[in-house]
Amino acid sequence: MRYFSCFVALALCLGAASVQAAPPSARVTPLLSHALPDRAGQEGSMLVVDYPPGGADPVHRHNASVFVYVLMGSVVMQVAGGKAVTLHAGQSFFEGPSDVHLIGRNASTTEAARFIAFFVKDRGAPFVQPVH
Repeated sequence: MRYFSCFVALALCLGAASVQAAPPSARVTPLLSHALPDRAGQEGSMLVVDYPPGGADPVHRHNASVFVYVLMGSVVMQVAGGKAVTLHAGQSFFEGPSDVHLIGRNASTTEAARFIAFFVKDRGAPFVQPVH
């Protein structure tokens, strides 16, 4: 019985250790979308992304050209084939239409971060495409 109790305790500890809480997700606020008259079928769209402390995005892609400008705090960004970069307020980042966004997260676990993203994309296309 003693061994059974030890086994159960060990199994519970290992199970608890393997369960990790997902990081808090970002809040996205659309600002503006407008058809681009000289680029048939495309639009420019702007949105604000707020990362809570410790906030992060899952791996994804945009199928768009995306220009990012950090307004507040610090964010870590990385696309496949590139190095992770930490951006601070006033710095910018670019993602191309075929890039896979591996890392998008708040660099801080205690302070919020905010950035604005400008997309050039197909009109009506979703902002984010999951990557499996």
